[in-house]
Amino acid sequence: MPHDALVSRTTLITRDAADPLARFRDLFHMPDDLIYLDGNSLGPLPKRTVERMQQVVQDEWGRLLIRGWTACDWINAPSRIGGKIARLIGAHPDEVICADSTSVNLFKTLAAALALKPGRHVILSTPDNFPTDLYMAQGLIRHLGGVHELRLVDGERIEDHLNDQVAVLLLTHVNYKTGRMYDLAHLTQRAHACGALTLWDLAHSTGAVPMDLNGAEVDFAVGCGYKYLNGGPGAPAYLFVARRWQPVFSQPLSGWMGHATPFAFDPVYEPAPGIGRYLCGTPPILSMAALECGIDLLLDADMQQIRAKSLALTDLFIQLVEMRCAGYGLELMTPRDHAIRGSQVSFRHPQGYALMQALIAAGVIGDFRAPDIVRFGFAPLYLRFVDVWDAVDRMLHILEARAWDREEFRQVKQVT
Repeated sequence: MPHDALVSRTTLITRDAADPLARFRDLFHMPDDLIYLDGNSLGPLPKRTVERMQQVVQDEWGRLLIRGWTACDWINAPSRIGGKIARLIGAHPDEVICADSTSVNLFKTLAAALALKPGRHVILSTPDNFPTDLYMAQGLIRHLGGVHELRLVDGERIEDHLNDQVAVLLLTHVNYKTGRMYDLAHLTQRAHACGALTLWDLAHSTGAVPMDLNGAEVDFAVGCGYKYLNGGPGAPAYLFVARRWQPVFSQPLSGWMGHATPFAFDPVYEPAPGIGRYLCGTPPILSMAALECGIDLLLDADMQQIRAKSLALTDLFIQLVEMRCAGYGLELMTPRDHAIRGSQVSFRHPQGYALMQALIAAGVIGDFRAPDIVRFGFAPLYLRFVDVWDAVDRMLHILEARAWDREEFRQVKQVT
């Protein structure tokens, strides 16, 4: 929306009425008194999930007991759900498996990638990459005897550091603090040009940004299920391995579900063919059932419409904050350029933590990232344009009245 456009709450209500994605809001449990701008951290509860969980618990587990593994096809849930996620990220169904957490999957895929580049010892990343990615890389380096190096460079200069020492380029597609989005296809091409592999963390992209991993020739990727996929707190994650690497890769967590014939109970590990060897332990069926509901809901929408609305919502939020809340110390951290913006908006504020706590108390739920960033996620399936107006309206009242300047809002909680 142009910055000089006439915007009012009434015009935004009209805009919501014409929204092709408007029908999806009623498919979520959304409290009427809250404006939820934290779906990039934890998605809300789809109504279908409640029904499905009752079915799995009462009818499948409760009635069938262990027979559910075959009668209800629990055993194939990781590959079935992985195949659905593949449709969201531009991959083949047999290139994605649903398993474990993002951190564990990153350990598995990074180990596999390093094994494919035995003559190279550098993992190239950035200091503002999501911490779990850096921690897992550090732990893996120690596990491998310290022969590898995690080299952290400024994101703007990544290409300058791609050379014949680099084994793996490890990046998060959308930065968790700023919402800045890398050019995945271009950087993958540049990494390949110097002989390196790519491992992308798609946690802040999947379900919000259209992707084509195969078109970009990405090697490995991981992502989580509880943000834009609305799978619930701690939902299972997923990993992607391109077909070209599946005949030759190996991974260090050789659990029984990754065995070629797990129910043969062979004492010697033989990896399953293809993506199946990336499984480790028994699949968490209850949480996978919840995740599948969130994915099915998302697959019913048009990803191009999701992206278009995401950009419109974030444009509107930036515009209204800068128009209505000017002079109160807010500094935009998120790119204005659509090509490098994810589905969130972040502002710096000297009292960012207290400001976010005051917003939450006022019914606008975002989150805080140290040291001073207030972060707002925009999930187009349930967020309305009028919600953006109301959120900024409440923020303005808090800033005008300095309502954040209360001791209760300065008490740092365990989860921010």
